[in-house]
Amino acid sequence: MNDAVAFDPLLTLLELAQRARAAASANELAFLLVNDSRALAPYRQAALWFDAGGVHTLSGVVEVEANAPYAQWLGQLCRALAERHADAAPLAVEAAQLPPAIAAAWDEWLPVAVTWVPLRATGRAGEQAGLLLAGDAPLQPGQLALLTEWADIWQHAWRARQGPARWSPAALPARLRLWWQGDGQGQRWRRRLGAALAVLAVLLFPVRLTVLAPGELVAANPATIRAPLDGVIAEFSVRPNQVVRAGQPLFSFDQAPIGSRLDVAREGLATAQAEYRQTAQMILSDPRAKTQLAALLGKIAEKQAQAAFLEGQAQRSRVLAPHAGIALFDDPSEWIGRPVQTGERIMQVAAADDVEIEAWVPIGDAIPLAERAPLKLYLAAAPLTPLEAYVRYMSHRATARPDGSYAYRVRARLDGATGQRIGLKGTAKLGGERVPLLYWILRRPLASIRQFIAL
Repeated sequence: MNDAVAFDPLLTLLELAQRARAAASANELAFLLVNDSRALAPYRQAALWFDAGGVHTLSGVVEVEANAPYAQWLGQLCRALAERHADAAPLAVEAAQLPPAIAAAWDEWLPVAVTWVPLRATGRAGEQAGLLLAGDAPLQPGQLALLTEWADIWQHAWRARQGPARWSPAALPARLRLWWQGDGQGQRWRRRLGAALAVLAVLLFPVRLTVLAPGELVAANPATIRAPLDGVIAEFSVRPNQVVRAGQPLFSFDQAPIGSRLDVAREGLATAQAEYRQTAQMILSDPRAKTQLAALLGKIAEKQAQAAFLEGQAQRSRVLAPHAGIALFDDPSEWIGRPVQTGERIMQVAAADDVEIEAWVPIGDAIPLAERAPLKLYLAAAPLTPLEAYVRYMSHRATARPDGSYAYRVRARLDGATGQRIGLKGTAKLGGERVPLLYWILRRPLASIRQFIAL
């Protein structure tokens, strides 16, 4: 810049405007504003600040360190000035006008005289920006007028360089913050509306309705072994959870009562047969004996039926496995010597890989379940690896459980093979249809209230 131009402020302003129009990038424009504005007004420090990004450019610095204490404090100062003097012309700033927390560090970071030049750099409603100039002496009115005109020229060049505003995900937080803070007018209702919309969106967010219920791995299609006769169990030939083959002996009844009754029946049959033979020989000498043959034949048939029945019971008293699998029953010592009745369940024989999930849903947690609804079983032995399954059926009536409560039985088929054994227990998570989060939260309280007021 030659000497003639240096002493003529209007020519200096024209030269700055020409350089602003010729700037190749937004960073070059920002550098021009904070460093070359000295040609219009003297200062020692300058800072360009945007509401969306904080301190953008500092005089004499190539790159701003956003986490530096100076940049942090300067950002707080500029924000406070922008909120108090959003639409004002360039004005001198005094420490007494600022909040005490900011004014306390004034002497540490800035000279005595500070000038604030408000900017509308991007032209968007509600977005704030500004130029901060700090020097040893306050600026004169003529200098402030030149700064006002230079700020207008620079903002026009900045908006032309930025181009039309385009939406991007990265700019969304800044736009939301600008909308939230507003321009001071209607800020309260805007915040209340935003909070209400956010809460409403969260409450209407669809979630899957789920319930928790105690669950267990059970045999899917076990063969139930029941007592074939009334009697006392004498011994078990297998242990609990032992793998058995088809036809292998499982347990047997006490043979003494059955054997004694069988011996009596056989003796009775032999006696009836002897009486029949004796009577048949008397026919030749006594014709009246012929009338007794029919009764004796009926008695022989009766004794034969009794003996055959007792022989069948003797055979059934030794129970065999109907097919290969695992023998599922309690401690044998609880059964030995205990009298049982015909049809009483003793044990089950189940295939090792034929496993499914049984869950008991309490009455208060019963929800509609779609066909093949998802179910997960978190076993107490392996809580981090849930078993995936789908609901096969849910009972229509609640069943009394040993603890006195009523619950609905649910059976679920596993999606694949599992290495877990039958009998392991855990917590089953059943998934229903998708409902709003508000309904998911209020379902149980509303049900309790309805039961309490009998609606």
